[in-house]
Amino acid sequence: MRAAPVAIAAITSCTNTANPALVVRAGLLAERAAQRGLTAKPWVKTSLSPGSRVVEEYLRAAGLLPGLERTGFHIVGFGCMTCIGNSGPLHPRMERLAEAGAVEPVAVLSGNRNFAGRVNPCVSMSYLASPPLVVAYALAGSVLHDFDRDPLGTDAHGEPVHLKDLWPSDEEVAACVAEFVRREMFRANAGRIRQGTRAWQEIEAPGGTLFPWDPESTYIRRPPHLTRLSDRAPDRPGIDRARILLRLGDDVTTDHISPAGSIPAAGAAERWLTERGVARRDLNQYSTRRSNHEVMLRGAFTNAAVANLLLDRQPGPGGHAATADGTEVLPVHQAAATYRELGYDLVVVAGRNYGAGSSRDWAAKAQALLGVRTVIAESYERIHRSNLIGMGVLPLECAEGDSASSHPFAADAELSFEGLDELEVGTNRVTLHLRGAQGDRARAELRLRVFSRQELAYLRHGGILPYVVRRALPRD
Repeated sequence: MRAAPVAIAAITSCTNTANPALVVRAGLLAERAAQRGLTAKPWVKTSLSPGSRVVEEYLRAAGLLPGLERTGFHIVGFGCMTCIGNSGPLHPRMERLAEAGAVEPVAVLSGNRNFAGRVNPCVSMSYLASPPLVVAYALAGSVLHDFDRDPLGTDAHGEPVHLKDLWPSDEEVAACVAEFVRREMFRANAGRIRQGTRAWQEIEAPGGTLFPWDPESTYIRRPPHLTRLSDRAPDRPGIDRARILLRLGDDVTTDHISPAGSIPAAGAAERWLTERGVARRDLNQYSTRRSNHEVMLRGAFTNAAVANLLLDRQPGPGGHAATADGTEVLPVHQAAATYRELGYDLVVVAGRNYGAGSSRDWAAKAQALLGVRTVIAESYERIHRSNLIGMGVLPLECAEGDSASSHPFAADAELSFEGLDELEVGTNRVTLHLRGAQGDRARAELRLRVFSRQELAYLRHGGILPYVVRRALPRD
């Protein structure tokens, strides 16, 4: 294994950072490290971004902020930062070494996001740890450090300092929490929430009952989900002509499908934004531009780990697909448009645990807007399966004991489905018919599980939004 230096060490806003005992333990450990002359290694990018201003209050009251700052953990803001991709650039030398393949930089963070490339495009491995361990790994500088045997450094007297020398006892932590983490802090903070900052109070917002869409906005654009919506649901949710857009492997996450991190330079989303006058420094993240479908579609399946198994050769990092006529291989959002122009519905084929990871609606929205009408997978992450149904996408499953690799899924195959016309709550048997370009035929037995009448209604209407709009229309 190549050297695994810690490039990012972040005490983040979510998960166990909400536990004052863990934050206080991190503060006590940092204070003792600072007293012994230790600090984060120079190649480690450190940050402390609590989810609540109360964290700053009790750390300051306990006198623990100076120790955290001396070891590198300054408060950089409040709320989601590193987990959502706002870590910023790595140490310049670290980035150069990573680009050259000389090292495998890693991140250690106290949040709950460790997908490849999520916290930083150069970081493929992120380890989740408690706040005190985040501090410890920043001091160590490598995830290969043996805390039991190897010292974190030496003090002013040349004496080795081990983690056990710095680790606070449970009694110390409990006493500090009891004295400095007070109920009135939380009450006062909650009372100020609706006031906001002065900048927040000075924001001007239009009135009225309808939102005034600004066609020049790069953040909020009128979504196309309800474009050309008929006043009645289709007679049947069937799929007559379909082609496969992507064939994917196991454990495809929602980050693979629709990223939430920083918008990279030289990508389709970046080009769309810069063409409209957005400076590269202001690209921001996919998550902050999720009310702009143009950006989100251009980000779909662009994760570097996405590999389309229909292609003999991957033309570059991120998802690519063949065009409908098979003459080109393009980024997914461009290739998908060529099928829509010819009236094809699109299918994504995947393996086990499709949609794993954090639940985000755009992972389902992006597929629906690309023209994906159904996903065929061996199994689904529970919430992503529900989100697909909410966007009118059919989550078909391989029969028990079957797998996608058992069938001749190919880029030029046309697909049709038997059994989608009369869906009901429960397990619906669906037969897939594949017809190759040379006339060869195959079939596969699939199933569509519908857990409630509400899910059935969403599928019949093509998703939650069409369902809600049609319910609101006056009845004859």
